[in-house]
Amino acid sequence: MNLRNADDAELEKFSALAHRWWDTEGEFGPLHQINPLRLGWIQSQRPLSGARVLDVGCGGGILADAMARKGAEVLGIDLAEKSLQVARLHALEAQTPRISYRAIAAEALAAEAPATFDVVTCMEMLEHVPDPASIVQACATLVKPGGWVFFSTLNRNPKSYLMAIVGAEYLLRLVPRGTHEYDRFIRPSELARFCRDAGLALRHSTGLQYNPITRRYRLAPDTGVNYLLATQRPASA
Repeated sequence: MNLRNADDAELEKFSALAHRWWDTEGEFGPLHQINPLRLGWIQSQRPLSGARVLDVGCGGGILADAMARKGAEVLGIDLAEKSLQVARLHALEAQTPRISYRAIAAEALAAEAPATFDVVTCMEMLEHVPDPASIVQACATLVKPGGWVFFSTLNRNPKSYLMAIVGAEYLLRLVPRGTHEYDRFIRPSELARFCRDAGLALRHSTGLQYNPITRRYRLAPDTGVNYLLATQRPASA
């Protein structure tokens, strides 16, 4: 595994915006809008109450916080310390139960605590690292046998370039310009291969679509732009 699987420019990009993580009208507004959808989808595959959960690339804690409020014991990890400071402060102010945060790479935690978590989530993160397959392998190592690993990322095709970069960054300004690099987008077939190579079985998939007229997101079968995968580590070898 690559224990320094991080892009310093990407970390700095998110660190500079760290104070805006919980501004629902700011740069991270889209994450707040899609959070109920991705949380509900995760819950439909594996109920979170009583589960030990790891959120890889947790940022300011938007998903981690929501999962803790569903009854999970949550650890959020990230390498952007400023984002983690915001996450910790929000958890303190909101009195979020059963949640903690650490500045540690997924690969390093996998070496330290294999087969520890019932659920691992890695959402909107794979497209920001140099070696996404290494993250997938770390997630597979960290989850218990029989446990679930959830990923979300962006497909790589002309449609996703138009929607996620030209549309979202330049026309609709849903996210800051430069948030994404098209070459780092990952096709579902590629992510599925990473999962198979890591010993994870693909169970379910769904797409996430944005309607610029209603300004609302919804889950849909089309995985052409944003998509989510639910995978499971076999209960026995």
